[in-house]
Amino acid sequence: MARSGAAALSGGAGPAEALLRVVIAEDAVLLREGLVRLLAENGHQVLAAVGDGPSLVDAIVAHRPDVSIVDVRMPPSHTDEGLRAAVRARERVPGAPVLVLSQYVEVSYADDLLADRTGAVGYLLKDRVAQIADFLDALRLVASGGTVLDPDVVAQLLVRRRREDPLRNLTPREREVLTLMAEGRSNTAIARALQVTEGAVEKHVTSIFAKLDLPPDEEQHRRVMAVLTFLRG
Repeated sequence: MARSGAAALSGGAGPAEALLRVVIAEDAVLLREGLVRLLAENGHQVLAAVGDGPSLVDAIVAHRPDVSIVDVRMPPSHTDEGLRAAVRARERVPGAPVLVLSQYVEVSYADDLLADRTGAVGYLLKDRVAQIADFLDALRLVASGGTVLDPDVVAQLLVRRRREDPLRNLTPREREVLTLMAEGRSNTAIARALQVTEGAVEKHVTSIFAKLDLPPDEEQHRRVMAVLTFLRG
């Protein structure tokens, strides 16, 4: 995804054009209907479009969608009912992919979504929906098990980095590589951005895994864990 879009990584290898089965939870009728139309026009299937938290949980349990789009603030108090419902739904359907939309940056919401460290979650500002291609890419990444965070959320998470930084042993170049990994870029794309060879990038990635104490495992899983360490460090 481009730098102007969400910070993201692909936690799965689903095809870019995979069609998705989606549940939408948004109490604002115009936005809800706009999302339904946007998804339908791009070939995706909307299984349910609801306006409150309990209905979201019921829809996810009943339909087991590929991904759900959830507004943070929904009735009755319009605080964080949507987020809480998404967390409850993931307890009922472990690993259910959820992309949360918010009007404002609330870093604590991202913390809640990342708490179980299983991926398949996203947190974007509603303004990002207007960037249709990036928004649909983010939806696919979350559906495939990836993690997608709004750049403004990433910036605030980095400000809150603790003194005991797990990234302290990384070289400046390795931090650059990890930052680009967090934006969802492949090794080939990272090499192009840094104007180095793909082999050099692979060596940096291997070194990053070693320094973050991520033992050999499925490649995508280690990328997810490395980026989550970067975001939560």
